[in-house]
Amino acid sequence: MPQTMEALVFRAPGEWGLEAFPVPKIQKDDDVLLKVNAASICGTDLHILSVPPGHPATQGSILGHEYTATVVDSGTAVQHLKPGDHVVIDPNVTCGLCEYCRLGMSNMCVNMTTLGIFIHGGLAEYNVAPARALHKISAEVPAHHATLAEPLSCVFNALEKAPIMPGESVAIYGGGPIGLFFLMLYKAAGAGLTFIVEPVEFRRKVAQDAGVSAAIDPRSEDAAAAIKSATRIGADIVVDATGSSLTDCIVAVRRGGRVVLFGMNQHASGQVRQNEITRYEISIIGSYIQRTAFPKVVRMLESHLLPLDKVITHRLKLAQVGEGLDAMRAGKTVKVVVTP
Repeated sequence: MPQTMEALVFRAPGEWGLEAFPVPKIQKDDDVLLKVNAASICGTDLHILSVPPGHPATQGSILGHEYTATVVDSGTAVQHLKPGDHVVIDPNVTCGLCEYCRLGMSNMCVNMTTLGIFIHGGLAEYNVAPARALHKISAEVPAHHATLAEPLSCVFNALEKAPIMPGESVAIYGGGPIGLFFLMLYKAAGAGLTFIVEPVEFRRKVAQDAGVSAAIDPRSEDAAAAIKSATRIGADIVVDATGSSLTDCIVAVRRGGRVVLFGMNQHASGQVRQNEITRYEISIIGSYIQRTAFPKVVRMLESHLLPLDKVITHRLKLAQVGEGLDAMRAGKTVKVVVTP
């Protein structure tokens, strides 16, 4: 076992670096030492590294909350994992004791912390995580697919809150990774007409390759009008995967339809048309991370149900992570996967 490893460290707002970092050690009886197989870069990582930051994080922490790994060793209390097991990581570590956890709403835990944001994560060669955060996954699932378990679980949670009937139409504002995961999962669940509203041409082409019915450029076309023209009355479900499209979603959804709010943008502003929500009985559904979706997503990944290679546009080594971050900022990627 080496004494040091390479890791991507969040130094300060707008500043990160690849540093030689001590290989972590097991400190608690429920700790598991992991050898990271792959990690993917999330839009949240970009928000953390923005100036001013769009998301809080602990300075000096190792980033990376979407990752997969192999078990190296574990504390004395860990019974369900053994060295060599492949795992995916639920980075949101909850207390299990607060009122929300006891209500079954672990995603609202008041004591939650997050691997790769507030404590050390997976953009490194090794990581230590609590056993309760780990889910075994078949070694036959490629590592670059397994890294997507966390974002897929979040989207899966939204689908459980806003399920679809076969043939219903879905419009998604935002053609990044999350928007494309919504597209894939809703199509797998039986969606009829599907729409992606995305200004970046590269991402519209990826959506078309993934089978969307129509990829709309909102800079040159009235997206809501196009959706209503194709569906006659508006989409049954409209998803805001951007965090800033609620007003547009309310226009694009049919009367009695559902608007799913998934994207988060604390700087977004817009006037909510409350009268239209009430008059047309529009259901507004917020969805934040996940509660119980991880085991279901593991089974889905093991079934190879989704065309995930269409979303992974870049596969880089950790030493090249700067290239991936730059490409993401330039809108030239969908999903970037990094291997140590």
